[in-house]
Amino acid sequence: MTKYLISFPASAMQVPAEDVAAVGEAAREVIREAKAAGVYVFGGGINAAVAPCMVASDGTVTNETYPQTKEFDGGFCVLELPSREDATLWAAKIAKACRCSQELREFGYDPES
Repeated sequence: MTKYLISFPASAMQVPAEDVAAVGEAAREVIREAKAAGVYVFGGGINAAVAPCMVASDGTVTNETYPQTKEFDGGFCVLELPSREDATLWAAKIAKACRCSQELREFGYDPES
């Protein structure tokens, strides 16, 4: 089976304040469904209150990030599924719950992971 990353940036979720709790519960319901189906690997949201840092091969830490990931935030989950078609169906469920489109990416297979 293949692992898929389903994610969205925080800016994509344009939900009125009064709907945030309902969106959160809808999203948690999809995650509970994925867990019950045995396809959930892990997920969560990027903590925007903690700045990213860059760690070099010598262990040096700097307060920066790659330019292309400067705005990496939002929520994500990893599901392990038999096909891309299945991944698309789960991404659609999450998109409906979160009220925003989801980006779908496939992890490369590595027998060591």
